[in-house]
Amino acid sequence: MTDQAINAPAAAAPAAKENLYTAKPWTLIWWRFRKHVLAMVSLWFLAILSLMAVFAETVAPYDPFGIERLLTFSPPTAVRIIHDGQLHWPFVYGLARERDPETARVTYVDDYDKVLPIKLFISGDDYSFFGLFKTDIHLFGVDSRRDKINLLGTDSLGRDVFSRLVHGARVTLSAGLIGVAFAFVLGLTLGSISGYFGGWIDASIQRLMEFIRSVPTIPLWMGLAAALPVAWDPIFVYVLITLILALIGWTHLARVVRGQFFAIRNEDFVLAARLAGASEFRIITKHMLPSMTSYIIAALTLAVPEMILGETALSFLGLGLRPPVVSWGVLLQDAQNLRSISLAPWLLSPGLAVVFTVLAFNFLGDGLRDAADPYGQ
Repeated sequence: MTDQAINAPAAAAPAAKENLYTAKPWTLIWWRFRKHVLAMVSLWFLAILSLMAVFAETVAPYDPFGIERLLTFSPPTAVRIIHDGQLHWPFVYGLARERDPETARVTYVDDYDKVLPIKLFISGDDYSFFGLFKTDIHLFGVDSRRDKINLLGTDSLGRDVFSRLVHGARVTLSAGLIGVAFAFVLGLTLGSISGYFGGWIDASIQRLMEFIRSVPTIPLWMGLAAALPVAWDPIFVYVLITLILALIGWTHLARVVRGQFFAIRNEDFVLAARLAGASEFRIITKHMLPSMTSYIIAALTLAVPEMILGETALSFLGLGLRPPVVSWGVLLQDAQNLRSISLAPWLLSPGLAVVFTVLAFNFLGDGLRDAADPYGQ
């Protein structure tokens, strides 16, 4: 082995350290973040879920409002790759309806004589692609009008649960993200003003936050649900619910920001900025807020699942969004009936979607908080 080969690792180490010292802050954050396995998995999961929500009409194989009277409470369709002992392209079997002679309950069994290959980018129900043009291309499906592929089964009206779940992701995720965006602006603005100036300004903002936090949410939503006219446009109700969630949810972030501002407003770098003649706005936005990035990221990522859980819980109780709007909370209303759950446990799939999404946001927040910590390694 030559001396050049022996000295190569030794020469690479100083170069790596030099890159570490000269890297930009966001580059360092990304290098730390990608070491967090659960956070990276959560990031990919949320990215795929977001793409599915954006292109819901294409991803969903059927119309979420399409009713099939002959497929009520149909079980989830199993995707198979082996038929008659031979390997095949993924396919599903057709369903045959049978009736139990004792209970008169309709059951579904696989029709092994009807093999339906799963096709990609297949024609199906018509829809408008972002309002630009009409098309009927769906990501996957089977080439049969009578037989369908119901990955998560159907509900009491024969509607495809998977299609409704994908469309519901758009409403639930957007409600959480838009609500957090409004709450983020309010929380950062009022929290920074309260913590930086103090005095009567701080006292006034704190009394406002205490008043908002003291309002019982369930009676408030019950009163709003009773006051909102049924004839109102569901989209308008959706926007109103999102804004109210934001107006209620900004206080937690504001308290976090206020506490951090109290801790750092007399630090040397803040005093130096004042002596340099920087304005109050510049000190807050260019010096103090960037110094607490990790706290803001942690509070922000934890606020998104809170908004999602809030919308889901209110819609589940019938106090939030209502049909024909499709959200995960609205879909869970079908799971309120014990008889429906005993016959069709797959109706709880929106609840599992909420659990996995909330966990993903929490893991993502933990990874971002650790990566943005200036004292982290």
